[in-house]
Amino acid sequence: MHPVPPLAALLLAVAFGGPAVAEAATVKTERIQVAPSEDPADGTRIPSDALETPAAPPEPATDASGAPGVQPEALPEVLYGEADLPKPVARTRSQLLEAAYAGDLERLRMVLEANEMMPTLTFGEMDDPIEFLKASSGDGEGLEVMAILTEILEAGYVHVDKGTAQEMYVWPYFSRIPLARLTREQKVEMYRVVTSGDLADMEAMGAWTFYRVGIGPDGTLHYFVAGD
Repeated sequence: MHPVPPLAALLLAVAFGGPAVAEAATVKTERIQVAPSEDPADGTRIPSDALETPAAPPEPATDASGAPGVQPEALPEVLYGEADLPKPVARTRSQLLEAAYAGDLERLRMVLEANEMMPTLTFGEMDDPIEFLKASSGDGEGLEVMAILTEILEAGYVHVDKGTAQEMYVWPYFSRIPLARLTREQKVEMYRVVTSGDLADMEAMGAWTFYRVGIGPDGTLHYFVAGD
């Protein structure tokens, strides 16, 4: 018997419904994975995970404690002399300096009493302003306090609370700037007014507690005071 050619066998199987139909109808397929080129022609390469995981948004800036970063408050401008002072303010400053440099406390009394109300010299009780200044002075005559007053008024100042009822020209500017934000040059200037021991005490308090002077835009002396 001659062997039946494969094509003829297939035709016979179709005609007679033999098992060859099932075998011929089953086609085995395989999925071929094509790996992307490691070095594409345009020189770029997209990481395989770039299409699966979206890029994470940038994390917000944080401070040393891990809390969201906050921009520090802008510092007031530091000014010197009297060129930028309103005339009433410059006049009051000049009168205070003249009395202080002369060591003339009675002349200082005249400046203090020129106000409608006595300026704040203490947060406690006070009978006579000059006697209080003498008692506050290390020498007992008020001259030490007068020297401090000259140093305060010769230092830089700041103009604060502009356009409000609390608007003021304040000496020295150290009293209105956080101590931790003073530059080295500013600290040298500050040490003309206070000692390192004074500074350590104020840093512990978290505020300037040494003498400062406040004069309103109309020339009114509001305070020459130390303490908190």
